[in-house]
Amino acid sequence: MASFEFTSYPYSEQDLQRRIAQYTSQPLRFFTKESEACRFLLGCIDLTTLEGSDTPAKVEELCGKAAAFPTAAVCVYPPFVALAKKCLAGTPIHVASVAGAFPAGQSPIEIKVAEVRYAVEQGADEIDMVISRGKFLDGRYNEVFDEIVAIRQAAAPAHLKVILETGELKTPENIYHASQLAIAAGADFIKTSTGKIAVNATPESFLVMLDAIKEHYDKTGQMVGMKPAGGIADADTALSFLKILENVLGEPWLTNRYFRIGASRLANKMAERIAE
Repeated sequence: MASFEFTSYPYSEQDLQRRIAQYTSQPLRFFTKESEACRFLLGCIDLTTLEGSDTPAKVEELCGKAAAFPTAAVCVYPPFVALAKKCLAGTPIHVASVAGAFPAGQSPIEIKVAEVRYAVEQGADEIDMVISRGKFLDGRYNEVFDEIVAIRQAAAPAHLKVILETGELKTPENIYHASQLAIAAGADFIKTSTGKIAVNATPESFLVMLDAIKEHYDKTGQMVGMKPAGGIADADTALSFLKILENVLGEPWLTNRYFRIGASRLANKMAERIAE
């Protein structure tokens, strides 16, 4: 196992709330018009369908919507990767796939790795995996680290987004440490949530994860991407997340190479806001 080091989260709950209020009450820093920010956000969306009722027709419709906007990517279960890849041929839109026992993460690592390899063989450009929260909360950090490393290797050359499921980690300290661990294990992105539990992306978890990315960047000069997902369903919420991103990480992260939003309903709302 490669080495990594936890550092304590430097902000209290009160500090978090103060910073969120400060950042979100300010005007946008790098966009002169709200419509420009909305257009940027639309181009950062991973348009997603992750339901047991998904069908080829639903995936084809999703890809059509993604191409019309356009969004950064579509995100589907592994059996639909090849279809999505075919539908999006000739476009710059990536195909992302949740793989590795999404959303619970409760499978042996051999099964997780096999599913990741299958998704990449089917043509996935990006893999969204979820950490083993039970192992993390049990203090088995080395095992979680090693699983991410194994999936990172299996996912190559696809980009790897590591989902922390922050609603289950609960505390800022846990979220910060999970972020540090995922980054050290080779995550290209860290991502808040699966969208499958009651508490998904929140301003608090988003800010903590951005702080971990900034700490890593300040130490190493390496940029790691950020993806809030789950519950971001309207333009005002997305804009508030963007303001936090602007204040913590700044202009270098204002590209869909380093910022994504996982959503199924947001794209229509952003398009409506742009048209106003």
